[in-house]
Amino acid sequence: MMQLDRIDSLPTDEISGFRVRPGKPLPFGVSHVPDGLNFSIFTSSGTGCTLVLFNRGEDQPFAELPFPANYRIGDVFCMVVFGLNYEDLEYGFRIDGPFKPEDGHRFDPKQILMDPYARLIAGRDVWGEEPNWQRPYPYRARVSFDDFDWEGERPLEIPPEDLIIYETHVRSFTQSSTSGVRNPGTYAGLVEKIPYLQQLGINAIELMPIYEFDEFENSRIHPDTNERLYNYWGYSTVGFFAPKAGFAATGRFGMQVDEFKQLVKSFHKAGIEVILDVVFNHTAEGNDQGPTLSFKGLDNKTYYMLTPEGYYFNFSGTGNTLNCNNPIVRGLVLDCLRYWASEYHIDGFRFDLATILGRDPWGAPLPNPPLLESLAFDPILSSCKLIAEAWDAGGLYQVGTFPAFGRWAEWNGKYRDCLRRYLKGDSGMVGELAQRVQGSPDLYRSSGRSPATSLNFITCHDGFTLADLVSFNDKHNQANGEGNRDGGDDNYSWNCGAEGWSDDPSIQMLRQRQIMNGLAMLLTCRGTPMLLMGDEFGRSQNGNNNAYCVDSPVSWMDWSLLKSNSSLHRVAQGLVHFRHQHPALRVNTFDGTGSALLPCCSFHGTKAWSPDWSPESRQLAWMMSADLDPSRSVEPGSSDVDIVYVATNMAHYAIWFELPEAPHHYSWYLCFNTGDPVEQMFEKAVPLPQSGLLVGERSVVILRASRA
Repeated sequence: MMQLDRIDSLPTDEISGFRVRPGKPLPFGVSHVPDGLNFSIFTSSGTGCTLVLFNRGEDQPFAELPFPANYRIGDVFCMVVFGLNYEDLEYGFRIDGPFKPEDGHRFDPKQILMDPYARLIAGRDVWGEEPNWQRPYPYRARVSFDDFDWEGERPLEIPPEDLIIYETHVRSFTQSSTSGVRNPGTYAGLVEKIPYLQQLGINAIELMPIYEFDEFENSRIHPDTNERLYNYWGYSTVGFFAPKAGFAATGRFGMQVDEFKQLVKSFHKAGIEVILDVVFNHTAEGNDQGPTLSFKGLDNKTYYMLTPEGYYFNFSGTGNTLNCNNPIVRGLVLDCLRYWASEYHIDGFRFDLATILGRDPWGAPLPNPPLLESLAFDPILSSCKLIAEAWDAGGLYQVGTFPAFGRWAEWNGKYRDCLRRYLKGDSGMVGELAQRVQGSPDLYRSSGRSPATSLNFITCHDGFTLADLVSFNDKHNQANGEGNRDGGDDNYSWNCGAEGWSDDPSIQMLRQRQIMNGLAMLLTCRGTPMLLMGDEFGRSQNGNNNAYCVDSPVSWMDWSLLKSNSSLHRVAQGLVHFRHQHPALRVNTFDGTGSALLPCCSFHGTKAWSPDWSPESRQLAWMMSADLDPSRSVEPGSSDVDIVYVATNMAHYAIWFELPEAPHHYSWYLCFNTGDPVEQMFEKAVPLPQSGLLVGERSVVILRASRA
């Protein structure tokens, strides 16, 4: 029987020596078709388009293929090209059109532009390797195969209230020689540290930006140290669909896609979710003085928020702002996240400066932002965590009021500030602390959201580490080369009696106790806790609260601290596992009835059931309870109710706490006391026969009740 060729898979024309035919407008970007590649690119105001083809690594193209007029469908140029060696192919586009910045148009057919849908990007393959600045096309779109074998693996879908998130930077985590990994500073190096993260007990890792970015953006030499400063954190995206090659041990071979997929697969096998920090509020193209890499030359007026004079709105603080609620840009964001969820099995996304995503084209906040609603109800993203940084550089602060559509969680900046202030002993914090302990019902109950909406943290990449929070009153950002002018001044930190490092044993002990106090409170509050990498063993940035540009030991994890601060690490590990063991700490409702014996959450002071809400109070205790599923008992057969009591005293003197009476047949057991020497702090639960206990100065005590 004769086999007939499909007519729609055969070439119909020849351009520049290549067999071609009109393409399909969707999907955007490049996609595989029989014997060829389909190229599709959007431009609403461009008058012409040329496909530019390179052999990998070569400066000059081997072919340029203008799109015929009949290869345009609406605002989309699309063409199938047959016979390409797509394994070594790099491609870009030239767009014809007016150059009238005052009208929002910046077309330049001399400029080769990167495909905004590129899933693999070459040109910055090795971290810190200075590029050829004369190269005509710096970021090279390549063709990804998406043929990785997941072996049946899928996203974990851990309930948000059960998560303990660990925020980290891919390069910082293993770049130091003290990490002991074979491939430092890479995705592969991070995989080597999975056993450590498992032992610590975290079950989600939040990665700072891994989309392709240029570490040389705004790079400069430090005026005093001659050290090269970089765009180290990467909050300035070049390509939203492509993992950063410079973070891959195999990046020089163009294998970053597979290496990152292997990272996700390995973490999932270890029971750890992978959450990406994504930056859709701006791009690396900057303002009118910035480079033209992709969006500016494709359709500047569509992709960016522009003033009536054609300048860039700057709600991101970095030069431009993406016009996220334009339908085209909204589609790009949706396509991007769907791609990462489906092709990379990503478990969730944390959105940098997320309030920008709810602004209209002129910057005003929208009551029902289309993009946020679309993400909330998208069927492909339905099981992904969506986490908003609910503020931006333009002054819009929406913690508690972010348009959540029943789906969005929030980095709770009010939790961070309250816990920091209470930790340092500020007055008037007890009442607010009670709200934060419960998952912030004052922020989330009225909108029908749950405690897990509140992503609780004391420290994150932006600001002091926990060790620095208790060692410095002021920022010390001299390493950034900006005269210590950058970084925030509202740190709510306390140096415990000396600025910076001290040989005084009493100051050292107080700082260590304050670190443990912070960890103990964070891990016994309802909501979703997040730890900053290295806080569990006292990592420091030498007082730098904005190390965004520093690629040095200031930013890197010093793994030798794991040995020198081993007792602190053991306590942190114990607190993490304690949270996993106690469902009373993870109740995800504000209206819980608690157990059959006790309220779901109650507050106490030095007298049981009588908290002191006065401004002078520095003491608060909370007791949480929940009926236990027999299969989830803390100790099988020992209890059918989970009860945890936490007493905190941030005064400079010890004080007696009267304990609430334990239910009949139950007794209190001491689990943690930060007032003990750190070497003795975490031991087996000790019974407390008395009806109260002395809580030392600036200390936290944690008890559990079990059947006697």
